[in-house]
Amino acid sequence: MSAPTDLLPLQLGDRAPNVILDAITQEGKIALDDFRGQKPVLVGLFRGLHCAFCRRHIAAQARLDPELRERGVESLTVVNTPIERARLYFRYHPMPNLLAASDPERASHRAFGLPNLEFTENETNWPYKVAMAAAQDMRVDIPGELPGPMDPMTAAAILDKKDHYELTEADEQMIATGHGQLIGQFLLDRQGIVRWSFTEVPEGGRYMFGAPNPKELMSAVSQVAQ
Repeated sequence: MSAPTDLLPLQLGDRAPNVILDAITQEGKIALDDFRGQKPVLVGLFRGLHCAFCRRHIAAQARLDPELRERGVESLTVVNTPIERARLYFRYHPMPNLLAASDPERASHRAFGLPNLEFTENETNWPYKVAMAAAQDMRVDIPGELPGPMDPMTAAAILDKKDHYELTEADEQMIATGHGQLIGQFLLDRQGIVRWSFTEVPEGGRYMFGAPNPKELMSAVSQVAQ
């Protein structure tokens, strides 16, 4: 089944939809409506924990948690990983105060307008399809962790080895259906309106595997926290 070719990320001023997901780091469910009318929330929509780049984005968002909470802003991390696999990962890689939810069906990503990129032999129609050669031509640069800019597949293999991350059957299932899921972070105000975002979608993949500027994010947080 081919991916939808009409998804585009929510824009500033858009109202975020409610999504209800299984909580990873606590019991029960988490709904975006839980925050509406209560407090702003930074929603991080990531690929599964099988994605070495996403594991780093998740850790970076977790490191911001204390500063976000000081300003009255909650933080929610969503991963395309089945609940038991995700709970096992965070048991061995604890992140204090992390609020995380499991979304193996990627319903929240679709709700926020993040396409699931389809890899093709030679056709590129960004952000819905990309030719394998074009994907290989992308470059990832993580100073201090990679020896230099390199293609995503090689970079991921190096990072997985560094992390001692071994793929499970649950991971393989997520890769089979969502290897090209584009990701993003959305800052919602108390009413659930998007006030800031960073996604992999714009400019033909220029921001693939990248991370937002923390200063820009915290500047936006200061605005919604007032």
